[in-house]
Amino acid sequence: MIALLQRVLKAKVIVDGEVIAKIDKGILVFLGIEKSDTKKHIDKIISKIIKYRIFPDSDDKMNLSLLDCRLDLLLVPQFTLTADTKKGNRPSFTNAMHPGESIKLFNEAVNVAKSYDINVKSGKFQSDMKVDLINDGPVTFIL
Repeated sequence: MIALLQRVLKAKVIVDGEVIAKIDKGILVFLGIEKSDTKKHIDKIISKIIKYRIFPDSDDKMNLSLLDCRLDLLLVPQFTLTADTKKGNRPSFTNAMHPGESIKLFNEAVNVAKSYDINVKSGKFQSDMKVDLINDGPVTFIL
């Protein structure tokens, strides 16, 4: 499983010209699910994302988490993160989990995140999404 985290001032997902998800300050996560991933992986990565200390404390050090600050989380499915780019000029997606199984794990990720009692929004699986964001920092991490 691969998660690309971006600390944002705000972010939104647009599908067919309509805003389907929108957050204020928090974390935007692009989530790529691979064939070998399970619910156990979901639980672990969502916990890490929510507790990852990437927000400044009173000394301006990255020492506070999304949960500490009670900020928003936007989860966006992105199978292209699973691409194998080691050979040639065309990415291979053989590591990506089949969409029928992947959607279940993505929905599980959303549900696990909501169990932390924070504002959680999500993109739309297998859709052409336009993601609009204002990156804060920029601060970006790959888990």
